Amino acid sequence: MRWNILVLASCLVSAGCVGNSMSERQDANVRSSLLYDSVPCDQLLTQRDGLAQQYRLPVDAKPSFSNPAMGFGPFTPDMRSKSKRDSDQARGEIDAMNRSIARRECGRPAKPDELSLPG
Repeated sequence: MRWNILVLASCLVSAGCVGNSMSERQDANVRSSLLYDSVPCDQLLTQRDGLAQQYRLPVDAKPSFSNPAMGFGPFTPDMRSKSKRDSDQARGEIDAMNRSIARRECGRPAKPDELSLPG
């Protein structure tokens, strides 16, 4: 009987560690903003606004993380609905787009190269 419980407990622990844990999937939602640096500013702004509208999110959305019990994050299975997972993934994409937009100063008027005197 003890062996059955031990085997069952080890199976449950390993089941949470195979890519389906809550913390692992939430970490995957954080995207690199470098992916969007090659996209022209006007197209990136349109893409970000469209994604925010599609998922009914603000344009300044940031990834959200749940707070599982201390130490059990890697073992907590991801029980979120598909729509919640998709929305959280969109939050990560919007945040990455915003970081690229801010770094490249998209949507701001161009700075003059040098001051010129009227003459």
